[in-house]
Amino acid sequence: MGTANRFKLFSIRGGVHPQDRKQLSADQAIESLPLPPLLHIPLQQHIGAPAEPLVRRGDQVKKGALLARSQGAISAPVHAPTSGRIMGIGGYPAHHASGLSVRTITLKPDGRDEWIDNLDPVADPFSLEPDEIARRVAEAGIVGMGGATFPSAVKLNLRRRYSLHTLVINGAECEPYLTCDDRLMRERSDAVLDGVRLMAHGLGVDRVLFAIEDNKPAAQLAMRSAAANHPAVTVVGLPTRYPMGSEKHLVQALTGKETPARGLTADIGIVVHNVATALAVHEALREGRPLISRVMTVSGAAIRTPRNLLVPLGTPLSHLIDYCGGFSQEPSRLISGGPMMGQPLPSTRVPVVKGSNGLLALTDEEIQAGREMPCIRCASCVQACPCGLVPLEMAAHIRAGSLDSSVKLGLLDCIACGSCAYVCPSHIPLAHCFNFAKGELAARQRTQHKQGETKRLAEARTLRMEAAKQAKRAAMLKRKQEQATQKAPAAEVVSSEAQT
Repeated sequence: MGTANRFKLFSIRGGVHPQDRKQLSADQAIESLPLPPLLHIPLQQHIGAPAEPLVRRGDQVKKGALLARSQGAISAPVHAPTSGRIMGIGGYPAHHASGLSVRTITLKPDGRDEWIDNLDPVADPFSLEPDEIARRVAEAGIVGMGGATFPSAVKLNLRRRYSLHTLVINGAECEPYLTCDDRLMRERSDAVLDGVRLMAHGLGVDRVLFAIEDNKPAAQLAMRSAAANHPAVTVVGLPTRYPMGSEKHLVQALTGKETPARGLTADIGIVVHNVATALAVHEALREGRPLISRVMTVSGAAIRTPRNLLVPLGTPLSHLIDYCGGFSQEPSRLISGGPMMGQPLPSTRVPVVKGSNGLLALTDEEIQAGREMPCIRCASCVQACPCGLVPLEMAAHIRAGSLDSSVKLGLLDCIACGSCAYVCPSHIPLAHCFNFAKGELAARQRTQHKQGETKRLAEARTLRMEAAKQAKRAAMLKRKQEQATQKAPAAEVVSSEAQT
C-alpha cells in the first residue's frame, strides 16, 4: 500500500494558503442533530431535472419512503428523512444565494422515526453486477456530496462510455473551516473504505487512490489502517494547498495527467468521488438506506460552539445554529460551504440539502473585506490561478461588456476557486465577476436556444400547414376526378338511348 512519502506527486500551478481555521471544529466528534418541528425537502437537490412528487398533503409516510421520483437521465429521487405527515407541497426559499422559492415538500415529524418495512440490504454487494450497483445507488438518491451534487449513478455508468482504470477518492477537504469529511474518515473509516471498494467494483477499476491533505494526520492514519489489507487502495498524503481538492487539479497532482479543457477526468480513464459519497454508497448497499441525512460542519467565529453534525435533509439552518448555542455575535456573512467557493445565504430559514457540507457564520475580522480599489496590475492573481489564466485581463474585458473576449481568454475554464480574489491587494471581487459573466453567458445561450426553438417550431408549423393545404387540394382533385368518372358512363347511356 502506498504512503505519502513513497507516492510520487506532481506539481500543479498556482494555489494559495489561506488560514484553514479547522481547529474550531476538527476535535468535535460527529453528533446527531435532533429533529426540527418541520422539515422542508426541496424536489431539486441535485444537478439535473427536479424530482416528481409522489405524495400529497395529508399523507403519512415512514422514514426512507420515496417522496419524489427522478425524472430523466440526469436526476435523483428524494426520500423522507423521518416518519411523519406531509403538510404540503409548494414554494419555499431555496438553499441558494438568490433566495428564490423552489418546489418543496414540507414534512411534520411524528417523533417515532419509524423506518419503512421494505429496506433491501445486500449481504454481499460485491456479488452484484455493476449495472445493479448503479441502479441501487440511483434509487437511493445519492449525489456527489462534496458540493457538486451530480447524480452518482451517472458517474458509475461512465464505464459504458470510457475505458476507466482508476478511482480517485477526494479526501482533501481543502476549504478552510470544514472538517466534516475529516471526522468521517476518522470515525467511520471502515464504512468509508467499504463504500470506496464498492464504487471501484461498480466502475470495474482495479486501482484506487485515496487522497488526503497532510493537515489531517489522524484521518490519514485511520484510512491507512482500514486499507491495510486491500492492496488495490493507496492512501496518498497531499500537500496542504488550496484548491488541492479541485477534481481536475487533484487528478493532475496524483497522476501528472491533465484533463482536457472542458472535458471530464473520465477522458483520461479516471473517476473522482467524495468521501461522504462513499459512505452513502456503503449505507445504500449494505443497509438498504437511501440518502436522507448528511454530516455538516457548523463553524465560524460568530458560532458559539462549532460542531460537526449528522443532519436530516430538509432541516432549517436556524435549527443547526440553535443547537450550536446560537450566535456569539451578529455574523457579517452566512455562507453555505467553505469561505472560498461557498455561496452566501439569504437567511437561516433555508433547508439543508444533499450538497450542504458546511454552514459558516463569519465576523468582519474573518472576512477582512477591504474597500475595492483600481487594479494595480501586480499580477498576483495570475500567479495564484491554478488554471493558468490571466484574471485581471478577463475581468477588464467583462467590465467593458466584452464577454466573448473573456471566453477567448479562458473564462469557461475558470473553476471559481476564488484564489485570485483572495490574493488581490485591491480587493477586487474577481470570482464574483467571473460568476456573473458565466451566468450572463448562460442566460444568452438560453435566449438563443429559445429563439432557435421558436423559429424551428414556426417553420415546422408552416410546413405542416402547407402539407395540409396540399393534402386538401389533392383530396379535392381526387373527388372531382371520381365525380367526372361517375358522370361519364351516365352520359354514354343517355346517348345510346337517344340513338335507339
